[in-house]
Amino acid sequence: MTDPAAHPWLLAIRPRTLSAAVAPVLVGSAIAARAGGFRAGPAAAALSGALLLQIAANLANDVDDFERGADTAARRGPIRVTQSGLLPARQVRTAQWLAFALAALVGLYLIATAGWPVAVLGAAAVAAAWAYTGGPWPLGYHGLGEVCVFLFFGVAAVVGTTYVQTAALDPLALLAALPVGALITAILVVNNTRDADTDRAAGKRTLAVRLGTAAGRVAYALLLGFAYLVPLLLWTRGWTSPWVLLPLATLPLAGRRVADMGRAADGPAFNALLAATAQLQLGFAVLFAAGLLR
Repeated sequence: MTDPAAHPWLLAIRPRTLSAAVAPVLVGSAIAARAGGFRAGPAAAALSGALLLQIAANLANDVDDFERGADTAARRGPIRVTQSGLLPARQVRTAQWLAFALAALVGLYLIATAGWPVAVLGAAAVAAAWAYTGGPWPLGYHGLGEVCVFLFFGVAAVVGTTYVQTAALDPLALLAALPVGALITAILVVNNTRDADTDRAAGKRTLAVRLGTAAGRVAYALLLGFAYLVPLLLWTRGWTSPWVLLPLATLPLAGRRVADMGRAADGPAFNALLAATAQLQLGFAVLFAAGLLR
């Protein structure tokens, strides 16, 4: 096995979580293409901006959780570079702001392309990514992490990707964003259920801490179930063709993930489930985007 210290920056950006940034752009671009408005430049910029915001949020989370005492040697998750001493907090913080700055530069291009609404959405997305674990009242520490992720890394990311290509608010984009947001939120639910004990000790009041880990397991199942209901709704209401049901091919995998969540009891089990949920989310998004194009 490769020594983690040999690639601390790779650990810091958390590559396995980056699919959460890719999935909304795939679905949003499919909606734009369906409307005849796909534009490669804005689509690529939306993907770059989403990835940079995800990386910035990951870096901020690494150093913020360490400084607030949520990341200790007792945590059950993967190695965190600040807590483990692989990278000094100052360097991680600098990289965080660099990622935010690069995302803002991408945003300037998108504003020039699609107008002032993108500035408002982009500013809100940056603020949400920073305020998740940073600032005087971090959202993740007050039980609002799931809401933040659903709204900004799910719904806003899909709708925004469509808008920067079509310069129009498409109702279908909003509906298609719902399963994307639900599956991204499910990833966070796994993370917070795993970390409930150490988060409680540090005063980090996530939903898993407030409601209990049993509620976290139920929430995971409900989020996955909701995600698979949306394509059925889109088809039965006549808003799309039956091809939108393509994501249902991954339903057996979703069932296994729910079973895994029900019996996960230690760090390795939760960590494996975290990666598997991210893979499920990306697979769902690829099939969903393909179905929306037909």
